[in-house]
Amino acid sequence: MADNTSPDVTVSTDVAAPPEAVWELICDLPRMGEWSPEAQGGQWRDGIERPAVGARFAGSNRNGIFRWKTTATVVEMEPARLFAFDVGFMGIPAANWRYEIEPTESGCTVTESWTDRRPGWFALLGIVGTGVADRRSHNRRTMAETLDALRCEAEFRSNA
Repeated sequence: MADNTSPDVTVSTDVAAPPEAVWELICDLPRMGEWSPEAQGGQWRDGIERPAVGARFAGSNRNGIFRWKTTATVVEMEPARLFAFDVGFMGIPAANWRYEIEPTESGCTVTESWTDRRPGWFALLGIVGTGVADRRSHNRRTMAETLDALRCEAEFRSNA
């Protein structure tokens, strides 16, 4: 487990689409499963339908035969620039996920970061619940896949 402040994994990609378009895709929780190989989507809770600091959502995840649910709370948000949330499982802190979008001349750069917040003993139980022994390597791979799929969708929409 890391120091809980520095990301354990960070992946970036350039996207030939406006930051607003990319941000909208990232915040479209029910559709996240179309891009992510592990996160299968989410549902806003408490009558919330759009991201806002303090908003909560339920997430569904899968890895092969393994399935699990999480709860998340938006901790930082700035339209077209930033979407960050803390994830927990059964009331235990699990991770912080962060998407940062920086404008470029040709569109934007999207950076996805994951910070492990699990207590050591809970990380060991996570192997049993998710089937992932090396969470850092696994997340690096799935984050790259997610960002590539987001890039393809954003660029397709931008050129349609």
